[in-house]
Amino acid sequence: MMEVREIGGTFERVHAHSHIKGLGLEGLRAKRIADGMVGQEEAREAAGIIVRMIKEGKFSGKAVLIAGPPGSGKTAIAVAIAKELGEDVPFVPITASEIYSAEIKKTEFLTQAIRSAIGVRIREKRNVYEGKVIEVDIQTKSSPWNPYMQVPTSARIVLATKDEKKKLSLDEGYTRQLVQLGIREGDVIMIDIDSGRIVRVGVAEDAIGDETLYTEKAVPVPTGPVKKEKEFVYTLTLHQLDVMHSRSQYSIIDIFFGGVQRKEISQEVRREVDKMVKDWIEEGRAEIIPGVLFIDEASLLDIETFAFLNRALEQELAPIIIFATNRGVTKIRGTDAVAPHGMPLDLLDRLLIIVTRKYSEDEIREILKIRAREEKVQITNEALEKLVKLGAERSLRYAVQLLTPARIIAESEGRKEVMPEDVERASNLFVDVKASSEYLSKIEKEMLYY
Repeated sequence: MMEVREIGGTFERVHAHSHIKGLGLEGLRAKRIADGMVGQEEAREAAGIIVRMIKEGKFSGKAVLIAGPPGSGKTAIAVAIAKELGEDVPFVPITASEIYSAEIKKTEFLTQAIRSAIGVRIREKRNVYEGKVIEVDIQTKSSPWNPYMQVPTSARIVLATKDEKKKLSLDEGYTRQLVQLGIREGDVIMIDIDSGRIVRVGVAEDAIGDETLYTEKAVPVPTGPVKKEKEFVYTLTLHQLDVMHSRSQYSIIDIFFGGVQRKEISQEVRREVDKMVKDWIEEGRAEIIPGVLFIDEASLLDIETFAFLNRALEQELAPIIIFATNRGVTKIRGTDAVAPHGMPLDLLDRLLIIVTRKYSEDEIREILKIRAREEKVQITNEALEKLVKLGAERSLRYAVQLLTPARIIAESEGRKEVMPEDVERASNLFVDVKASSEYLSKIEKEMLYY
């Protein structure tokens, strides 16, 4: 007997800042709680001014430094700035330590990161046939290689919109795509005449019956003529265009297993891409979207990297660079000089510096409530207060990280809500940085040395 089961949901990956929707400003004044942001009103208002400067084109040659203690919302503010700039604005987060662990040169890694943070919004007009499939008739013939196998040779289909109906005759190439895509009556399709490609958009809403199960999404039947000129708008980054134009350097293994990101791209390819993008802009087919390159652990960058980034700020094509650090006065890597945040003074002079502070217990409580909703954790008030106390005594990050382990512990005990004892057990199983350091200090003699 066949069985049909309903699946309760889809795969969903919740990351640490998935709840951030913007800076939560009204004009240039920060609301206490808005857009996933809590507290840090002065820092958010400063970030709002930076967003205005960027949108007015008054930020050239500048960068931002967000300085504050661990877990004070530095990354959240950087994410919020990118969200305020627009939905398709690239946001590229890296940590300083990544630069030194990469398999390519520092300058190449940084160049790829910078070009990944510069978007190109491309507008293309294409001639297409679009509509709901009313009829489909596929003609076949015996395969020359196997007389017992039928292969498609041509097809006739009828496409309809709410305003028009048109009968089309398709050649063998289009027909093979019809068969491969499994297109049937009731599907909404789009035939791109310029590229010779068929796209299945979905199943027409009026073709779905009460007793029919479809894996494709339901879409409305198109309006207007069947044949039309349609504008497509999509955003690629300069680095993606670089990779596309240097694909001959890469093998199939590289493309499928991610090796592309770790190979160097020649300056000749980049010059060709820049020229191509410039031509598109002059023709009105594209526009540049400066994104955000967020560099955490900025104090770990060395003097050569700082010099490279300082020069990058002067380039015509440059993203918004946001540094973040939790260090005070410390040595600049690669030198004997000591400076605020471990950064050269000539670079610091060019930065707009935003300061974040430690969260209060009330703010920690609100952040935990937001994260609990985001991670779908039901928690009692008593358990929430216990997490608030852990966040204040240890760190906000530690308290947030305990939410899901506590939920799993509660479910293993047959409860839907997280209780204080679940938080207690989770905190015993997973210690914070301070507790782990204290433990290792006690057993220092038993540790391995190399």
